[in-house]
Amino acid sequence: MADDCKELTFEEGQLKYRDRYFGWNPFIGEEIVWQDHKIIWAMNYYGVVSSEVIPVNQVYDFLRKAMRQITDDKPFRGPGSFKESDFEYVDENTGTIEQFTGFERIIYQGQEIYRLDYHGGKVKLSRNKYRTYFFSHFRISRAA
Repeated sequence: MADDCKELTFEEGQLKYRDRYFGWNPFIGEEIVWQDHKIIWAMNYYGVVSSEVIPVNQVYDFLRKAMRQITDDKPFRGPGSFKESDFEYVDENTGTIEQFTGFERIIYQGQEIYRLDYHGGKVKLSRNKYRTYFFSHFRISRAA
């Protein structure tokens, strides 16, 4: 993409999902869900691999395995815990799909080598006077 982001999308019926992220290590991104062309849910995240011993690709390969263990009650990241060989994935969060915050870590042989912080939840669009003022003012100041 022109802005150097990576983008993953999925569509089914009236639902559309998009995950856009920038960077490799560290990285930042957002996930958004639309229903009938209106945003209904979003999440932001920032992550970094801190290990100088384990290659970044190997850490991300393990992370993808952990993400495949997603649960129905908290589908915004991986399971509470997942282990394979010397790697352990741990996710700690508060809230529900409606509003949440949390962080995930990967631990290798007892040492944290990766961390990602995230937050998000349900989005409700409103056409109130403050929102209209903000965006019209923002457009005017950006055009100047």
